Amino acid sequence: MHWEPADIPDQTGRTALVTGPTVGGLGHFTALELARKGARVVLAGRSPEKVETASREIRREVPDAALESLTLDVSRLDSVRRAAAEAGRFGAIDLLVNNAGVMGTPYERTDEGLEMQMATNHFGPFLLTGLLLPQLVASGDARVVTVSSTFHRLAGSPPLGDPRQPGGRYHRWRVYGQSKLANLLFVGELDRRMTAAGLPVRALAAHPGFAGTHLAANGQYGRSSGGIASILDAGIRAVSQSAAAGAAPTLMAATADLPGDTFVGPSNLGQMQGPRAPWAGPGWRRTGSPPRACGRSARRRWVWSTPDPRVLDRCAAAAPQPPVRPGRWSWASATRPGRRRRGATLSR
Repeated sequence: MHWEPADIPDQTGRTALVTGPTVGGLGHFTALELARKGARVVLAGRSPEKVETASREIRREVPDAALESLTLDVSRLDSVRRAAAEAGRFGAIDLLVNNAGVMGTPYERTDEGLEMQMATNHFGPFLLTGLLLPQLVASGDARVVTVSSTFHRLAGSPPLGDPRQPGGRYHRWRVYGQSKLANLLFVGELDRRMTAAGLPVRALAAHPGFAGTHLAANGQYGRSSGGIASILDAGIRAVSQSAAAGAAPTLMAATADLPGDTFVGPSNLGQMQGPRAPWAGPGWRRTGSPPRACGRSARRRWVWSTPDPRVLDRCAAAAPQPPVRPGRWSWASATRPGRRRRGATLSR
């Protein structure tokens, strides 16, 4: 199935919320093409300044773009809650694109005690989706598209432990892979629960292949320019496809006629770049994870991820949650503000 952004149908009358619309990134180009096709696009970024810059750039190409602004830092659960409450003014939401993320960052804990990559790439989007679920259901035909990565293959094992308890040495790329695997487990379980409950929401995943964004440089050095960061950023751009091309799988997942629980990405060798193509079912089922373990892992990850029993109880009602081994923590304590920690090595 060959697909190009030109195949996006008219989006007039639809509302899309896109997280992480930083200019030049995947979210920026995702929002741009949706706006070009007539969608009302809510740009959800970490600061009003970043959102305003993204709006200005989009309107340079689409002067009459219908854009809305929302301040959202997905790494902070309190910010997610505030943003979700503010998003009530947008009414029904037809499309939620969980695009914002970080990559390969040094070890850091958020104020809520969560490792930064898992907080930004998984826990924040999980919570946002649950809080926006009533607005998604209200659309009558909604999609949740979560941006994952082929780096999920580096996870080694599903991230099923207590997210507040460090264990062993911190390996930034393994943790990044686990956060991307968590995305896929989330998509599969969300779609299963929506289907079982008869709710009009589909969950899909996408990955950009090897795209020329600032994500790697920002993750490694906290910036995309200056010294070695500029060298890394330029090197990536020299050998990768454009960020616009990297956004195409997200756009396909968001607008093409595809079933839920589909993983979309480039179809060339290594899935690094090239024409977009969907797979029936999440990619991790075809990249080494035992199929019989996938469902169990998704359900356990769901239980560990739920920050408040009330947040996703509409989803949970669709299927009973499996028992989880008792832990020494609760989300009441997990979300309590704490001291931010940094360092390269973790210890129990």
